[in-house]
Amino acid sequence: MKKSVLTLTVLGAFAGTAQAQSSVIIYGIIDTGVVYTSKAVNATGTGSKFSINSGVIQGSRIGFKGVEDLGGGLSAVFNLETGFKNDTGALDDSKTSNTLFRRKSVVGLAGGFGTVLLGRQTDFADTISSMTSVADFSGFTGAVGHNLDRLEGTRSNNSISYTTNNLNGFTGNLIYGFGEQAGQTSAGQAFGAGAKYENGPLGLGINYYQSKQGSTPSDTSLLVGSTGLGDTTAAGKSAAKVLNVVGSYQFGPARVYANYSRVKQDLNIGTPATLAAATLATARKADVYEIGTAYSITPSLKLLGAVTQTRADFNSSSKGKLTQISLGADYWLSKRTDLYALLANMRATSMANAGVLGDTTGSDASQTVVALGIRHKF
Repeated sequence: MKKSVLTLTVLGAFAGTAQAQSSVIIYGIIDTGVVYTSKAVNATGTGSKFSINSGVIQGSRIGFKGVEDLGGGLSAVFNLETGFKNDTGALDDSKTSNTLFRRKSVVGLAGGFGTVLLGRQTDFADTISSMTSVADFSGFTGAVGHNLDRLEGTRSNNSISYTTNNLNGFTGNLIYGFGEQAGQTSAGQAFGAGAKYENGPLGLGINYYQSKQGSTPSDTSLLVGSTGLGDTTAAGKSAAKVLNVVGSYQFGPARVYANYSRVKQDLNIGTPATLAAATLATARKADVYEIGTAYSITPSLKLLGAVTQTRADFNSSSKGKLTQISLGADYWLSKRTDLYALLANMRATSMANAGVLGDTTGSDASQTVVALGIRHKF
């Protein structure tokens, strides 16, 4: 991504004080498409829907990233990033109404030891997602399973992370999120560990993340509605346990990939009483399988394809399945601007259809979505 760079030189204010140099990068993505959705639920039933959507492939965003050289190989770093909906101009904030930098808000130190960051950030699943369909389809494969297994980039509040430098292709990460509940340290806490190995055409990654319920859970996927709070009745109990294993390989013009995720959710709910209630959010266990490819016909044109399936267990006798086929073409007009065409069909078996982009289908088992859009990176 080509970024606009604003470089500031900070001069020593006192005699004998070493001069420090800082750089601040302003960057962003604006992604908008025309979307057709079949079988979307409305006030009177189910029907086709046309819309202008922001963030079809990647969420529209603007961010600020900075580094200050402290000397001796040590640097202070920060990253602030907010999401917005450029079809309406509104902040992209579904959990609370006052989260300005909801995508990322971190500050820390970097050096020969690696990088330590404090604040609101994603766990390492987001990093290794570059080896999955998320790199090409992003939100198009979120509802079928990648929102659940964190590969779409779920944030952790009040967290501290440590990431090693690249060591002969290997990078490791640890993260811990504080629940910040007085008298009960375990309530709302989260922790994770991940690693990736990249060597030429080969890429491998693994990540584990576990979170617990609390009034102010670190794991933002546990926030209920728009209250910004978690489940206080289950404080301290395990909420989610997620394991991701990913791999990709570049065969000439084709990148092929495969990945698997296991998600366990400790839920205080019974067996879904209706088909509509049998969703990924109510599954006690889910296995996500995926294979895909990205084939470069020319340096500017890439063809995309992926099959993603999530098998959900609600209890020993109730199981469901979501299967999505995703196809696409991505044409780069320049290094910063591309045009894309995406097609996806999601089918549900013995559970509710989540809808490719979140537009539920009611009782219908199948939904097709087509998107034509433009994305600009700056």
